[in-house]
Amino acid sequence: MVKLTTELIPARLAGSRQLLIVLHGLGDSMEGFRWMPPMLQLPALNILLVNAPDSYYGGYSWYAYPGDPQPGVMRSRGLVTQLLADQKAAGFPPEQTFLFGFSQGCLMTLETGLRHQDRLAGLIGISGYVLDAPTLVSELSEAGRAQKVLWTHGRHDPLIPFDGVQEQAEALRKAGVAVEWHAFDKEHTIAGETEIAVIRQFIENNLRDSVRTAV
Repeated sequence: MVKLTTELIPARLAGSRQLLIVLHGLGDSMEGFRWMPPMLQLPALNILLVNAPDSYYGGYSWYAYPGDPQPGVMRSRGLVTQLLADQKAAGFPPEQTFLFGFSQGCLMTLETGLRHQDRLAGLIGISGYVLDAPTLVSELSEAGRAQKVLWTHGRHDPLIPFDGVQEQAEALRKAGVAVEWHAFDKEHTIAGETEIAVIRQFIENNLRDSVRTAV
């Protein structure tokens, strides 16, 4: 069976089981997110960098662009689901595991995480969208309905229009998903420490919640 190429950057705090799985965007690779561990400043957080399965102009892609995205999305959904199962088997509890994605990786994070049978610590989607919000709402798992989601987007994104993404986030909210929505004055990027601070706070808050639930 095909498996995704990954690299684990261990937490500075030995023995920690906290995990952030990072899914990059179109044409990028795990190399594009090596800056993340020191930027997040979360010493207990292990970070799993992941390459998408398809080659794309020197980088990788999760699904076809241009073209029909659906076959690739469904294939990659299966691969990310298996990746989550592998991390659980390796000793990273779902309730301490975050799935993070940028652009195409955002789509894969939301499409996979909201259908997943285990409730994760949180889903973090940056500068991306979902394939079809009504279909996703109809296929939410029980865990997905209880899932915490951080979704951010740029008001000036030239690739993925802001208004359409905001409407999708609202559709998930109306379906009962706890979506924390943040708009930034940015284009198709991550807005430096301003946005990283929001991501860091989301991770810290939801790890505290997982500890309280376990107790």
